[in-house]
Amino acid sequence: MPIIINLDVMMAKRKMSLNELSEKVGLTLSNLSILKTGKAKAIRFTTLEAICKALDCQPADILEYQS
Repeated sequence: MPIIINLDVMMAKRKMSLNELSEKVGLTLSNLSILKTGKAKAIRFTTLEAICKALDCQPADILEYQS
């Protein structure tokens, strides 16, 4: 898939665990794990907004396009 998810990179930069992010965003660990591993087929803007708010970043810090 040409969309790369860099969620693990941003979590490492912010020194935030998956459990902590899960609590802040309000998503289950399994759903965050699916997103983190790049297996998700879609993401809601509300979810992306919550992740960006929790990690204090921009959507482009998490999502990357490679042809």
